[in-house]
Amino acid sequence: MKKVFKILKRTMQIFLILIVFIGAVTFLYMRQAKFGQLPAGERLARIEKSPHYKDSHFLNLIEKPTLTPGYSMLGELYKTIFKKYPNREPLDSLPSVKTDLKNLPIDSNLIVWFGHSSFYMQLDGKRFLADPVFSESASPVPGSVKAYKGSNIYEADDMPEIDYMLISHDHYDHLDYKTAIALKNKVKHVVCGLGVGAHFEYWGYRPEQLIEKDWYEKVEVAPGYTIFTESTHHDCGRGFRPGKALWLSFLIQSPAMKVYYSGDGGYDNRFAEIGHKYGPVDWAIMECGQYNKAWQSVHELPEEVALATVQLKAKNMIPVHHSKFTLANHPWDEPLNKITEFSIHKPYRLATPMIGEAVSLNDPAQTFTKWWKGVN
Repeated sequence: MKKVFKILKRTMQIFLILIVFIGAVTFLYMRQAKFGQLPAGERLARIEKSPHYKDSHFLNLIEKPTLTPGYSMLGELYKTIFKKYPNREPLDSLPSVKTDLKNLPIDSNLIVWFGHSSFYMQLDGKRFLADPVFSESASPVPGSVKAYKGSNIYEADDMPEIDYMLISHDHYDHLDYKTAIALKNKVKHVVCGLGVGAHFEYWGYRPEQLIEKDWYEKVEVAPGYTIFTESTHHDCGRGFRPGKALWLSFLIQSPAMKVYYSGDGGYDNRFAEIGHKYGPVDWAIMECGQYNKAWQSVHELPEEVALATVQLKAKNMIPVHHSKFTLANHPWDEPLNKITEFSIHKPYRLATPMIGEAVSLNDPAQTFTKWWKGVN
């Protein structure tokens, strides 16, 4: 019996040593610059005045459990590890077009999508770049969440000078350290949620480049030209402490049109409110991908994307958050197939450009192929 006790004691000691070792390695690894910085000082003082900040973290307007009732974290983890989900990423290289962004006439209103949620936009003489991720990965863990073949054809050097870089939130598939560093001298202003600027300042951006906003605020671009920062139902966080910075969606109202970018977030009544508040939206760029009924509260299902687009009173919609990284268990092309199905007979036009294809915001006759069909 004493021998068994000694073995158990020794096993426990080894187990505790392993836990301490893993904890120490994790702590040291997470001190790398790519993990960013938590808000402090004057930045934190401003955050603490926000009506959306309580008990040391930001809250959604109506709190919901991340996991849908009936699902469990252990159950979802087990399914992800042990259950086989077919076609989660393409075997073929994705088709794409390499548009020369630096030589586009500045008076042309257009959007160029780069895969996932990254896109470039020219609108009434201003250049925007949203959630750029030009590295091969959307994860801080080496070798994980890699970009699909053919999806990563753009890099920071391909970008012209950017007037406003829009950052919806600080998750790795929307805020990439390597990309942010490479763009530092090309970006005039970064518009982001309260607290997200801490990452950028830590990475060498000047304070005057950073415009941090709460929900329901605005950035005056020019007379009759405004960026409105709107809510979404999601989260922020690059480590083990979520909710320290704020997540946003954007409504850009130029003299010519209104463009809405949803960022990430589950469905709620904000779309109807935004549609009522701003009137018809000319273009909606909507998150549509990396969803699961188990976490429906933080990522919309395709049928919800279609409903939200109608409630926005959008005339045109581009689905994003797909076709570059696998972050969910559905087939990689399911978001495109589903949103195409759910958009039939809807009052908006669905635009499905391939990566790099220029979408003219002023051409209602422009057509788009189902480029994902036939890709294995």
